[in-house]
This record gives sequence, structure tokens and C-alpha cells, in this order.
Amino acid sequence: MLRPTMILGQAAFAAVFCSAAMFGQLRPPAPAASAGNEFPVTMRQNVNAGKTLVGTKIQTKLVVATLVNGTVIPRDAILSGEVTESLAKTKTDSSRISVRIDSAQWKNGSVPLKLYLTAWYYPPEPMMKQDLSYQSIDAANSPKNWNGMGTYPDPNNTMSQQRFPGRDNDRDPGPATPDALASNISKHRVLMKDVDSLRSSDGVVTLASKRSNIKLDKTTTYVLAPNDLLPTR
Repeated sequence: MLRPTMILGQAAFAAVFCSAAMFGQLRPPAPAASAGNEFPVTMRQNVNAGKTLVGTKIQTKLVVATLVNGTVIPRDAILSGEVTESLAKTKTDSSRISVRIDSAQWKNGSVPLKLYLTAWYYPPEPMMKQDLSYQSIDAANSPKNWNGMGTYPDPNNTMSQQRFPGRDNDRDPGPATPDALASNISKHRVLMKDVDSLRSSDGVVTLASKRSNIKLDKTTTYVLAPNDLLPTR
């Protein structure tokens, strides 16, 4: 009496399993970038709200290599898209700009993307103060400049004129690496001043400002992301 019931149960389980497998095959592909990804980029052209027309093609250059679904998008890859909204500020309305990025291309590959310009950017690192004082070697080794440390700098004794240990100002630091040349931005991103980030029901991110027209330049490192909800670091 139990055997038919067991057979029917196994058949029902197989049907459910097959349906689940078919459903999994029909699911839409995962987005090219997860919500946690961010893409620091520089613009390849200036963009001004109200002046740059909707539909204008936009290209940006990736500042830091970024991993997307197992694919590394290398630094200097070109991320392309377009302006989807551009309004100048008026007495009653805010300035608005929206930039959507659709793809990334580099020498050996490309991937589709769906990113938006966010209100975050990376400011440049503050420049270190330069020591503008200068002394010739002879002046530095002059007895009148002796600070009481080390051997007395006798002008007639070449050994006494050698630099004290730890003063390697003349040491050759070697050629700068590409990473060092690209590391002139802060490690912490900040929000654009007087700019609000608006997100519509379909996920489009738009930047708005009640104070002035939003302008994007080619020297600032802006942040692209799938949405505007990036955690503060």
C-alpha cells in the first residue's frame, strides 16, 4: 500500500526539482557591478549642468583597478556613457545633472556596466611644505654653522666635512613608479559641497544643487557607482 505513495512522492519531487532548475536558467543575469563597487574616475571632458546637452557622449578614465564579478577592470580603462539630464539653475529650480555609464573598454577586454555619477569625490592630497632654505656644501660645513654634534668641520680636513649620519638628502630615490605618480589623491572620499543626491524609483541617480550650477572638470576624481548609497569611509 505504501509503494504507490512513495512513487508519487518521488515523481512530485522530481517535477519540483526540474521546475526550479528551469527557473534558475530563466533568471536574468546578475548586474555587471554590485552595489558595493565604486569606480574613481576622471572626466575626459568638462560637463556643465544646463550647457552640456542631454545625450552628450561621456568618457571617463578609471583611476584605480576595480574587480567586477571576477573581472579586473584595469586602471586607465575608458568608461563610456552619456548625460541623461542637464538643467541649469533658475530662481525657482535647482541645477541638475545625471550621468550614466554603460560600458568599460580597455586593451584586452570590455564589460557592460550600469553606473551613475554620485555626489562623492576624492580631493587631492595636501601638498607638503617645501624647504626653500638653501645652503651650499661649503656653507653647511663652515665652522660657524657647527651645532656641536659630530666631528668639528675643519675646512682643512676632508674627513670632517662629510655629512653626519642620517642626512641623506643627496641620495637618489630612484625613478617614480606609476602607482606613486597616480597616488596624489586622498584615500578618503568626501561629498560635494551644496550638492544633493536624488534617486528615482528606477534607480537613476541625479545630482542637484540649489546654490549654483553643477560643473564637472577634468582634474577632479569623481566616484561612479550603481547607486548613491555608498557608506562613508
